[in-house]
Amino acid sequence: MDFSIENNKEREYLKQDFTPIKELMQRIRQAFLNNGKVNTKDLDLNNIIKYDKSFTYIYITLFQEGESQIRWGACRSTLEESINRDIEKIKQNKRFSQFDIQNNEKCRILFEIITEQTPVKIDEIKYATFTPKRFEPGITGIKIILDKTPYIYMPTDAWTLSQMDLKSALNTILRKTPIKDKTNKISERINILKQSNYECYLTKSHAFITYKDDVLALYRGNQLYEYSPEKIKDIALQGAEWIIKYQKEDGRYLYYYDAKEDNYKDHEHPNAPEDNLYYNDLRHCGGIVTLIRAYQLTKDKKYLDSAKRGIDFITTITKEHTVDGETAAYAFYNKKAKLGGTGMILIAMMKYRTETGDNSYDEYIKKYSRHLLSRIYKTGEMLGYYINPNYHNGEPLNDMTDEERRKTFSFYYPGEALLGLGLVANNFKDDEQLVNKIIEKSKLALDWIVDERPKLYADLFTSLPSDAWLMQAIEEWCKNPEFRKDNYINFVYNDAKTMMSKMYKKDDSPYLDYEGSYYYNYGDHFYPDGSRSEGLIGAYYLAHNLNNKELAEEILEACRKTAKSQMVLFNTDKNNYAHKNPQKSKGAIRFKATRQWIRVDSIQHVACFYFRLYFAENNIDVA
Repeated sequence: MDFSIENNKEREYLKQDFTPIKELMQRIRQAFLNNGKVNTKDLDLNNIIKYDKSFTYIYITLFQEGESQIRWGACRSTLEESINRDIEKIKQNKRFSQFDIQNNEKCRILFEIITEQTPVKIDEIKYATFTPKRFEPGITGIKIILDKTPYIYMPTDAWTLSQMDLKSALNTILRKTPIKDKTNKISERINILKQSNYECYLTKSHAFITYKDDVLALYRGNQLYEYSPEKIKDIALQGAEWIIKYQKEDGRYLYYYDAKEDNYKDHEHPNAPEDNLYYNDLRHCGGIVTLIRAYQLTKDKKYLDSAKRGIDFITTITKEHTVDGETAAYAFYNKKAKLGGTGMILIAMMKYRTETGDNSYDEYIKKYSRHLLSRIYKTGEMLGYYINPNYHNGEPLNDMTDEERRKTFSFYYPGEALLGLGLVANNFKDDEQLVNKIIEKSKLALDWIVDERPKLYADLFTSLPSDAWLMQAIEEWCKNPEFRKDNYINFVYNDAKTMMSKMYKKDDSPYLDYEGSYYYNYGDHFYPDGSRSEGLIGAYYLAHNLNNKELAEEILEACRKTAKSQMVLFNTDKNNYAHKNPQKSKGAIRFKATRQWIRVDSIQHVACFYFRLYFAENNIDVA
């Protein structure tokens, strides 16, 4: 589908001179300060604001660090009357005095105006097809009229409330209605609404936020960005700085941060106690790798110092066992020993060793390598777990049934393990016998995973590839001429081509920030995905190293596009206006476009992809 005409209109709108809006926002601030009213008659707003008194609600919101927002919306006969009604009602709020209105760096003002509305029934609203009746988080709002009372969810609510689904949006509205008193279940509230005499509209808006002395036009509550190598370098380095800044004394990183709520409650483990929040050893190791990449770019040893502390934490959760009369070791955390956990610490240690020449972890490297080799089944399949409390009473999984192997299958763990082993084979010259074993068994594992896995586990594959770690592993292994086999190389190239085919193009969606992001099925909500992009940049380096220039350039251009899509995940002092603690969220990289959740690996995947892309753009030769 070609959405170029509407998209071009929106692009042109966002490029225009918003000086009149800047003046309007200054007048709104002054009206809050001096108990006056806003006069709009002498402002040339005709090209910016189209006012229709039948549906054009104006919402004004105040944001300030440490405070919950104050907002009001009105739809009166004129733009001016609506604005002044908002100001009047906001000033009546009992918390208004807590906002330092005069300080434009401390108190920020959001101005949002509904520009259009489309009547719809709840059951008609779509989420995965491009239609006028689609709900798109951050772009689309909802207005429900119940018993002649309008209840409104503005488009920017998805951003400020950290939401990205229709169910949450509807519940946000229903919590304001009498329906909330009838049941606590969201699905039941929605069913009651459907059976009521209601009107519903999908709305769109334009929104602006003050930023110091300026005003910013928003898109999806955020800003639109242009790609440049220097910009992605800056984002990656700020992400690395954030990881260092919140590293704990024991070497762990800050695993999870909810910027909306200013707390550390992981959405996947919401019931974990405050004094024992969930942590993950694999993602911890991803933080280490991020810092080593930052060191490769800057040569600033603070990154290596933090990485070393992270490595030392993993040594404290390492357990040993005997394999063929030799000592092997694995990472053991949360009562589990995952193939990927040991693979990731091996990656981190090898990259640290390569950059520093520090051999103090060599015995760990040997032990981890032996353990990973022991998890290669006779067929070549790499077994996802050595210990899992759900199997064999938590005892080592030395004998697994076909069904157990299927149930513990992972797309990620084998690639992580093979990348770690590849780094050892290519860079560890202190144990020739071990390296030879690694080469022999890794060939078996790679042949199985490339040729046999798609047959055995065909039903587990998705339309959008998720084997980014394996793509990077094959890139590493192909540095050895023995491993430059067509089946390995074609696996990487084919996955890269599929990823590129599953990217939104400039005008095949109605949303300006979709370009370069991924989808499983056309029409899906976009995935600005750093983890898959690490595999894509790995494919670029493979093509580049094998002198496949045409393909390398095609992949590199796709990397630029998807890098741009991920820029919307970066927290800056311009877009973190709705966060309770903006100073803490600044510099981090989030999960999703409107979700305000940060995790160490949401930073890792984007930052590591950006570092490698920056190296490629500047022809920097880094392993």
